[in-house]
Amino acid sequence: MAAGTYRARVIVLRKTKLGESDLVLTLLSEDGSQIRAVAKGARKPSSQFASRLELYSVADVLFAGGKSLDIIKEARLEQAFGRIRSSMEHAAGAAAMAELLDRVTQLGLENTRLFALTESALAHLDEADAPMVLAITAAHILKALAFAGFKPSLTTCVCCGRDVDIAVRDTIVFVSYAEGGAICAACAPRNETIRLRSEICAWANALLVSTFDEIAAYDIDLPTSFSVLQLCQSWVREHVGANLKSLQFLFTSGLFE
Repeated sequence: MAAGTYRARVIVLRKTKLGESDLVLTLLSEDGSQIRAVAKGARKPSSQFASRLELYSVADVLFAGGKSLDIIKEARLEQAFGRIRSSMEHAAGAAAMAELLDRVTQLGLENTRLFALTESALAHLDEADAPMVLAITAAHILKALAFAGFKPSLTTCVCCGRDVDIAVRDTIVFVSYAEGGAICAACAPRNETIRLRSEICAWANALLVSTFDEIAAYDIDLPTSFSVLQLCQSWVREHVGANLKSLQFLFTSGLFE
């Protein structure tokens, strides 16, 4: 094998056009770092890369080191996730996951849990009925934020450490995005907070700590899923400094009406 080459198992997060026929791909490597590489001729119908490096697919890729961007030499498709590619609802959920990962991963910065998390989330998303897309998407975003160091604290006051009861239905929970989570009633007057229904916090916490197999069996309605995703958007805006366009599309597209 030629010097300067390496192989990596990756998930395709984003494609950007380059020149007349090339693509720059943003990839999540198995070690959790981000890779940006050029797939030469990938936009040509005859290219071997056209079907092997689809968005949100898992592939085994051979790279050659380049001056600014590495070059993709070979690619073998491992998981295509056909339902994600054919369904607008499923693709919209995957897009939100990928956009967040594009924001929180970096070149050379390893975070091995992100790859396994995302591969599992995409596999469960691919098998889910459309109404569960939102819950799986929210779960992935919350878990990815936690692995990136931005885990929300929803059961303990971030100011004094007291327990915050989110299990009582039809009550209000004080939340501070800036401070990092729930705030008890005693500390709330001294902090800038918003009020969320306890059910939203309870579901967000459940999605955060549950496996995707467990989540697949949950009965969470669409309005609640949307509310949890709104919490996710606010959290990303506060701690990552981004407004996820893919999430905004989910809120306004009408796909789940």
